Amino acid sequence: MTVWKTSVRNFLAHKGRMALSTVAVLLSVAFVCGTLVFTDTMNTTFDKLFAASSADVTVSPKSAQGADEMPENGRPESLPASVIAQVEKADGVKDAEGGVFSMSVTVVDRDNKNMGSETGAPTIASNWTRNDLRSMAVTSGHAPRGPTEVMVDADTAEKHHLEIGDELRTIAVTGDIKAKISGIASFTVTNPGAAVVVFDTATAQRKLLGAPDVFTHVNVTAHSGVEDTQLKKNVAAALDDSGAYRFQTREEAADANKDSMGSFLDVMKYAMLGFAGIAFLVGIFLIVNTFSMLVAQRTREIGLMRAIGSSRKQVNRSVLMEAVLLGIVGSVLGVAAGIGLAVGLMKLMGAIGMELSTRDLTIAWTTPVTGLVLGIVVTVLAAYIPARRAGKVSPMAALRDAGTPADAKSGWVRAGLGLVLTGAGAAGLWATTRVDEASEGSLYLGLGVVLTLIGFVVIGPLLAGVVVRGLSVVLLRLFGPVGRLAERNALRNPRRTGATGAALMIGLALVACLSVVGSSMVASANDELDRSVGTDFIVQSDAGQLVVPQAAEAVEKVPGLEHVTHYKVLGAKLTNPDGSTRDKHVTAADPTYPTDLRREVVDGDLAKAYGGNSISVGSDYATEHKIAIGDEIAVAFKAGGSAKLTVAAITSDDTSVDQGAMYISIATAETYVPADRMPADMILFATAKDGMEKEAYADLKTALAPYPVYKVQNQADFKQDLKDQIGQLLNIVYGLLALAIIVAVLGVVNTLALSVVERTREIGLMRAIGLSRRQLRRMIRLESVVIALFGALLGLGLGMGWGASAQKLLALEGLGVLEIPWPTILTVFVASAFVGLFAALVPAFRAGRMNVLNAIATDG
Repeated sequence: MTVWKTSVRNFLAHKGRMALSTVAVLLSVAFVCGTLVFTDTMNTTFDKLFAASSADVTVSPKSAQGADEMPENGRPESLPASVIAQVEKADGVKDAEGGVFSMSVTVVDRDNKNMGSETGAPTIASNWTRNDLRSMAVTSGHAPRGPTEVMVDADTAEKHHLEIGDELRTIAVTGDIKAKISGIASFTVTNPGAAVVVFDTATAQRKLLGAPDVFTHVNVTAHSGVEDTQLKKNVAAALDDSGAYRFQTREEAADANKDSMGSFLDVMKYAMLGFAGIAFLVGIFLIVNTFSMLVAQRTREIGLMRAIGSSRKQVNRSVLMEAVLLGIVGSVLGVAAGIGLAVGLMKLMGAIGMELSTRDLTIAWTTPVTGLVLGIVVTVLAAYIPARRAGKVSPMAALRDAGTPADAKSGWVRAGLGLVLTGAGAAGLWATTRVDEASEGSLYLGLGVVLTLIGFVVIGPLLAGVVVRGLSVVLLRLFGPVGRLAERNALRNPRRTGATGAALMIGLALVACLSVVGSSMVASANDELDRSVGTDFIVQSDAGQLVVPQAAEAVEKVPGLEHVTHYKVLGAKLTNPDGSTRDKHVTAADPTYPTDLRREVVDGDLAKAYGGNSISVGSDYATEHKIAIGDEIAVAFKAGGSAKLTVAAITSDDTSVDQGAMYISIATAETYVPADRMPADMILFATAKDGMEKEAYADLKTALAPYPVYKVQNQADFKQDLKDQIGQLLNIVYGLLALAIIVAVLGVVNTLALSVVERTREIGLMRAIGLSRRQLRRMIRLESVVIALFGALLGLGLGMGWGASAQKLLALEGLGVLEIPWPTILTVFVASAFVGLFAALVPAFRAGRMNVLNAIATDG
């Protein structure tokens, strides 16, 4: 009990000095809890939506794609309307109704503006069924009654200012559907952002599926008291369960839809938790420094406690109890802040189009427990070494000034261990550059990153002595005696300086690594495009929509084009000469494609692959299955019949464009795939006649203006688009890493603040012998800048090493150009100096306001 009281008293007595450590714990816990609450809320939202929109039992074609897949020909798989009559005869069926559902559409308004979501949520076109009343209600106007009427969801109507009577155009592979809005329907559950348009059943069948009397699925409603599982068995029996259909209960249908979303949610969840982990790691350094400095400042106090009978264990336990209190306070505040962060993220998602209602805010009991446990455990672990150091303080320390002398032996042991770890990590990074398989190299890369990071942290005090002196020669010596004082203060405790710099080093190392990887990817892709792409223009959809026939026809009619190449992708099952079978995608293109994309040929003649019953394969696939020129591969097209195709060429897979692609001609595909099941174009390539590039470019844009979902790009556009996409991704990552950098900045502030307290008497003496307030503040600012630059120098150097090693793995995937983004690296380095200046503002201000006499009278 005495230990607990002492811990509480010390914690409250030094609460100001622990404030920044508390903020570090708060931020880290808030990011973890905010991520968990946000992803749980998204799961709840989708669970409610899928559960509400699913029928008791759903019947669909066995061959239908998953909810996250686009049909190859732009038309969803369908089943005959006669199935409904058969289903209605099954025991327990109260009602059966045919449904039409398609995500292969684009909807535009009268100004030709795309009504689809910008967040990646789908645009859904369907017919209006009684099952829709489970999740939607008509709140304005009426449901569509004919081919000239359409209903739209309320969220889309509000977002795009649509009203009853406005005209919409729905673009599908079967043609355009022009209709006026007859009604607006509101979701009774949260709509996460999908744009929904609803037609009458006949129009939906004819325009979305291309035929009357077919549906994509049948919604089956059970009589009261009939379980869904039993109803599923009864319906399957009524259809003789021939294997042509898929039967799903409400729960199974909801789970299938959730699975299609699961990978996206998991990636987002674990990525955000990864950044929270980095923030925790950085926070550990802050906590270690805080407790180390507090223990050093209380050396005489601890010595007196030992002199009057306190044991080592009691002193140790007292410091750990303070860490527990710090962890509890920071974690509790962090859990509350995390919930606020989750709400903020929901509002942010709403602003960019993904609607998430706070009514669905989900706080599982595991979330606060996880936050509390993580916060407390991490804080206690971070404080363990300073606590042990406190326990080693002898009673004789009561007779000395505050501060404990450094242990020279432990310093040499630490330096030796750091050098070994750094050397082992460097060996791992070197091994990464020597492997032939990316999977093998990723293990070496991970090992190298971890070991070099730990090694730099351990060896930090030794590096601090070298690097800070070097920086001082370049920077601090310019400021005369004040600069020399700042240098000596930074070198006074290399262990503290090393730990403070290491916190900043981690965040900046990741920034540098990702910058190198991103720049190398862009440079490699640009180099690859310059070497391999021969076409002038590329037409495709960023949203992954296939090119509808009417858009392809518009491209074909553009004057000034030498040729247009159609590029289709077909699903197939391949039986190789060695007897193995593989599910693969086969690329069907026009014979002009080899001039549009110049592929390196390992063996054979690529032009012959576009002849009848011929195919090319990638070099990796050929090696794996021992395929040679002249061998036959049996290809069973999922959308049609089977063929035996002769291997006419083997293309190199040392590329990032079309790596592993298998080419056949469209004519060969048309031989085995019916016209109504032939895939729509994924991409179109167009080459202009000599001297007509500018005119053709403008005419292409004009021709495709009615189809805003498609983008016309020349090579310069394509390169810029690639650069922008990678840049946007890196900006998101940098934004998340900013949390770790903020925590690191708090560490610099905390170190300086506690250092000022530790040097109170010394500061008073310097002021007494003539050091002005301005010089004092400058000294502290310079000390902060050199510590920040020390961390930046280590971090940027380490990150560039990681990035260069990672690029060697990318080279195995065809991205062979290493590019160091020097402007970014130099900008980050210079910005680190300003970070140091910012971190020193408060400590320098407080030091300058000290009363000289009171400072001199301070005891240690």
